Amino acid sequence: MDRIVLTLPSDIPSVALTGPNDSYIRAIENAFKDVAITVRGNEVILRGSADGTERVKKLMQNFLAVVRAGQPLSDDAVRRSIAMILSDGNETPAEVLTLNILSNRGKTIRPKTSNQKKYVDAIDKHTVTFGIGPAGTGKTYLAMAKAVQALQAKQVNRIILTRPAVEAGERLGFLPGTLHEKIDPYLRPLFDALHDMLDPEAIPRLMASGTIEVAPLAYMRGRTLNDSFIILDEAQNTSPEQMKMFLTRLGFSSKMVVTGDITQIDLPTHQESGLSIVRDILEGIDDISFMDLTSEDVVRHRLVSEIVDAYGRFDSAEGNRANRRVNKPRSLRSDR
Repeated sequence: MDRIVLTLPSDIPSVALTGPNDSYIRAIENAFKDVAITVRGNEVILRGSADGTERVKKLMQNFLAVVRAGQPLSDDAVRRSIAMILSDGNETPAEVLTLNILSNRGKTIRPKTSNQKKYVDAIDKHTVTFGIGPAGTGKTYLAMAKAVQALQAKQVNRIILTRPAVEAGERLGFLPGTLHEKIDPYLRPLFDALHDMLDPEAIPRLMASGTIEVAPLAYMRGRTLNDSFIILDEAQNTSPEQMKMFLTRLGFSSKMVVTGDITQIDLPTHQESGLSIVRDILEGIDDISFMDLTSEDVVRHRLVSEIVDAYGRFDSAEGNRANRRVNKPRSLRSDR
């Protein structure tokens, strides 16, 4: 059994690293069953296996780096940090939790998981990035934060946000009201995210000048988009033809991010999703990146991650049952 003593800095309250009533310590012990942790004043004593104590030591050192960077810990941050240490990935909790993308009105937007950091890094490094994953993984929100960051840094001259209007196949005439009122329900999530990232009074001005454009996908046809950060949201609801049309709008000095969830396709059952086949078409092309986010990257309520996993298990079971019915010998099938 190994024993490691960590001395916490005197300028940082121990509760910042151990949690209220040592709640962070209990979470660590629950994850690392072979390590016992004792807190005495500004000392944290680790006892257990060599591997376990080294991992917990690394975790506590990352907690210290996060707190020193001015980012307070939380139960959620501790849970995600533990998962990163257990996964033995390249990203450390401190690298992920202290990466600030954008700050506005006292709120800082940053990745919360190692996959989200890889996604943000991919956007930085590639001209076209696909962010594919379930609801709540931050794929659209982080892409929009990177777009606003690029605009503020004058890396691009405008932001273009688009998504398909699904239910009517982009035929919006059946909806009441003006064109703006017809498309607003489809684009409202993008407006909501913008209000988190920019001063509300600045948004109408930026939209009036064309610096920010929010429009249905159909409005992209025939255009060449230069010096722009372009985001296609809900891309699972594009047809293969629409996906090709969108990707070929790419102009000089522009960057594209395509986000979607292939488990939530709202197209008619006979219609193929452009997002579901685009990887087979484009994977391997230089400067195009595909990033997969999972239920582990969900940053909404804890239950959302469990709901995503439950539906995945159900869909898998349904698929297996369907395959068994199809492959059942004819003599064993019901004639009813």
